[in-house]
Amino acid sequence: MPEGDVVLRSARRLHAALAGRVLTVSDLRWPSLATVDLTGRTVTEVVAAGKHLLHRLEGELTLHSHLRMEGSWHVHRTGRPWRGARSAHEIRAVLANAEWTTIGHKLGELDLVATADEGRLVGHLGPDVLGATWDVDAVAARIVVDPGRTIGETLLDQRVLAGIGTFWAAEGLFLRGVNPWTPAGEVPDVLRLLDLIRKMMIMSLEHAVQVTTGDARRGRENYVHARSGRPCLRCGTTVRVAPIGQAPTQRVMFWCPRCQPGPTPTDDGRPQAPLGARRR
Repeated sequence: MPEGDVVLRSARRLHAALAGRVLTVSDLRWPSLATVDLTGRTVTEVVAAGKHLLHRLEGELTLHSHLRMEGSWHVHRTGRPWRGARSAHEIRAVLANAEWTTIGHKLGELDLVATADEGRLVGHLGPDVLGATWDVDAVAARIVVDPGRTIGETLLDQRVLAGIGTFWAAEGLFLRGVNPWTPAGEVPDVLRLLDLIRKMMIMSLEHAVQVTTGDARRGRENYVHARSGRPCLRCGTTVRVAPIGQAPTQRVMFWCPRCQPGPTPTDDGRPQAPLGARRR
């Protein structure tokens, strides 16, 4: 799932292409919005709120989208073909002006609300880890409100802080040597953990690539995320993956048992083949 750095980068591209320009094409391929026509309205701005995107339009309207697992927004010159192998039948939104065309592909959510009602869609979010008003002390205090909850689940809770997903949670916890199932109230120096994750996300935002190891070669970009069944790049121990959190928001977490010792209550201990490897 695209995380806060990817979503903010998308918001900046969309803002540059759409803001201050009049829509000449509005095609919302979503059942509840199929008859909506935004043609003739000026886009005032496109902003990110955690993992959510908000297109704010003339007339105090907001088009809200969430990418979920596979969604993406793409920008190309109006009148030129859309490059890439993406399927046309999975396009969910097309917004264009005389210069630029933007395409929402495989979007997970699409809503149109009055701008004054945005809170119905994003009001539940905690402070945005990449937001201008980020306050690390305030967020650290929010994390330990429920001290017995695992730190992995807490970091992924968008109501506590917005923008962190499984990639940045797993990598940040690995680099700080913290087991994901450690109770939040027992994590040493939560401030340093949050600062580290934010700095890595800012770097990813600026360089458009998610690298936590300092090595951008394929397969060596990060330490544990999506590397279950493979050796830890630091100690050689096999990286593992297990569920974390409670349904319906349960996710999976990657970690190195040696570099991040501690409780693993949802790990059944069975051998795990590398992700993508074929099983006999």
